[in-house]
This record gives sequence, structure tokens and C-alpha cells, in this order.
Amino acid sequence: MFRKLRPFFSTLVLVLVLSSCSEYQKVLKNEDVKAKYDMAEKLYEAKDFKRANVILEQISPQYIGKPQGERVMFFLSDSYYQIKDYNNSGYYFERFLKSYAKSDKAQEAAFLGAKSYYLLSPKYSLDQTDTDKALMKLQLFINAYPNSEYLPQANEMAQDLTQKKEQKAFEIAKQFTKLGEFYKLEFSISAIAALDNFMLDFPGSFYKEDALFHKLKALTNLALNSTEQKKRQRLSDAKASYDVLKKNFPQTQFEKQALALMEKVNKELENYSK
Repeated sequence: MFRKLRPFFSTLVLVLVLSSCSEYQKVLKNEDVKAKYDMAEKLYEAKDFKRANVILEQISPQYIGKPQGERVMFFLSDSYYQIKDYNNSGYYFERFLKSYAKSDKAQEAAFLGAKSYYLLSPKYSLDQTDTDKALMKLQLFINAYPNSEYLPQANEMAQDLTQKKEQKAFEIAKQFTKLGEFYKLEFSISAIAALDNFMLDFPGSFYKEDALFHKLKALTNLALNSTEQKKRQRLSDAKASYDVLKKNFPQTQFEKQALALMEKVNKELENYSK
């Protein structure tokens, strides 16, 4: 019985789809703004965000200052979010908040706007402009809505973005350390400064142990390759750096490498004690 009915249902679905497409195209070309509004609302509620978005883009300028304007602007912003066009959803949610700051949808708009920029944030090695903007938007949301149901998500996203910025800053400093070993000694000086700045900016960083070890490497490389006039002080700085690493991380994962560096430093310092 079901097998006999299957062709009928398939035909019915096809007819409904074609009818819906035909109605959509008809309204799209229609000059009746109310008809377009009704169709956009119908499509949005049916989660057909792509087609709803096309109509909402058409009619949104004509609803500015009208009672339905708030609804149209939110639907437009959210439809961009739902189709993963985060550049536009971030932009339109900002516009929504400026126009309808006291809206019942303001909290949701603020969260989704911030999340749009979060989703635009690239991997740590690329430009972090969108990451900075997302962090700013998330912080504004957290400050404005400390009791929001979205707060756990907002905090989690902010933490994720902060760690991404930490990683970028650390990788830049680490790169200077490598360049100092294989190219010019000036890179070791830049590495030390970059690592110091990194630890000042991110005192509780996940990468703190790595940063302390790479500072030890940079200081050791700088000391071993310095002129006699500067060598003794720089060897002492390297030894002090090892002490800081061990104080913060007594069971450091870099124990073997750190001890190998200290062996070189102590051997050089012996020349001065003699």
C-alpha cells in the first residue's frame, strides 16, 4: 500500500515546492510592501532564512521609523546570522542596537552581534582585528547583561579569543628566539623584550612556562655570543632566568633542555671566578 502511495506523495511534495517557489517569485516582483512583509515573515518562521533575507533586504528601508521596523530589522540581522554571513549579521545587529536600544530583543541582538565577530575571528597566525572587535563586543555584553542566560557562552568565547591573542603574541616572541639562534644576535634582544611584554600582558597565561623557557634560551644565546665587556652580566641574567623558571615550575617539562643551557652558562662563569 505504502509503495503505491509513494509516487503520489513525491508528486505532492514537488507540487508544493513549485507552488512555494512560484509564490515567492511573484511576491519578489510585486510592488506591494505589505505582501513582501507577510512573505518574509512566513519564510523566516519556516526557517527559510535565505529567501527571507532577500525580501527583508528589499523592504527594510521602507520600514524605518514604522512600528514594524524593529521586527524587520531583527529578522534581517538574524537571517544573515542564520545563513552564516557573519560580516553582515554583525553590522546589522549593531544597527539594530543603535536604533532599538530598549527593545526586548536588545540582549539577544547584543549577544548574536558579538558572536558574529567571534565566528569571524581567524586562526591566531592571521590578523586579529576581528578578534579584538569580538572581545570588545563580548566585554560590552558581559558588562551590560551580567545575569544573562548567554553569559556562560560569552565568557567561554572571550576566554577562547584571549587565548588566541596570547598564542599569537607568544609565537611572535618565540620566532624572535629562533632567529636569534640562527641569524643576528639582535633578534635575541628582541625576543627577551617580547617575552617580557608577553608575561606582563598575560601574567596567568597558559604559555607562561614556555615563555620563561624561551626567555632562558634567548638570554643564554645572547650571553654566550656577547663581547667580553657584556658577557659576565648577561651570563648572570641567564642564570637568574633559570631560577625564575624553576621557582614557577619546579617540575618543568623543559628540565633537560634548561639544565643543558645552565651547564654552558656555568662553564663560562667559571672563567670569571678563576
